[in-house]
Amino acid sequence: MFSPRSRWAEQLLFLGIMVLVATTFFLLFYALILEAGNLIDLPNLRIGFFNFCLWNETADSLQCYTSPELAALGVPLAGLALARVCVYAAPVLVLFVSQTLLLARCNSNQGEWQLAVWFLVVASTLLSGGLGLFLTSTWKWVSLPLLGPGCLALVLAQASLILLLMATVVFPQKGEGTGLSKLENF
Repeated sequence: MFSPRSRWAEQLLFLGIMVLVATTFFLLFYALILEAGNLIDLPNLRIGFFNFCLWNETADSLQCYTSPELAALGVPLAGLALARVCVYAAPVLVLFVSQTLLLARCNSNQGEWQLAVWFLVVASTLLSGGLGLFLTSTWKWVSLPLLGPGCLALVLAQASLILLLMATVVFPQKGEGTGLSKLENF
């Protein structure tokens, strides 16, 4: 039997985990949707998952490159495509994590909790792999001081995914594992 204090601590811990899930999702939303996936967004340089614009000295303006032109510049198109898929899949998996954790909490099911942990593992792997692949593909034009708020949000999202993964592994859902909700037991 749970004491009121341990039940309160367990609920507070679960609330903290859900707040961290929401924070991670909003960081990913900010970086990938609001910042349009741009890791560098300067007046003379814009590099992101869907934008690759360099300053053209002769035209005295920003010139955006398309796929054939990017290949001519030496940017691997397959690497860019794979980086896009990996990075943009992470917010979808974070949404699955939130739903799966809520189901695991309502049903007191450890199997659902473990599924959420695996979603976190995959989301963290995809985000770090996609971001690393993108940065290695475009490293000729990217330097650390140029990286903007979109990149910072992605790095913070990766850090919060790791923290969330540690929290869900260290503090697993306590329950019977039967899959029956508490309302169905009555």
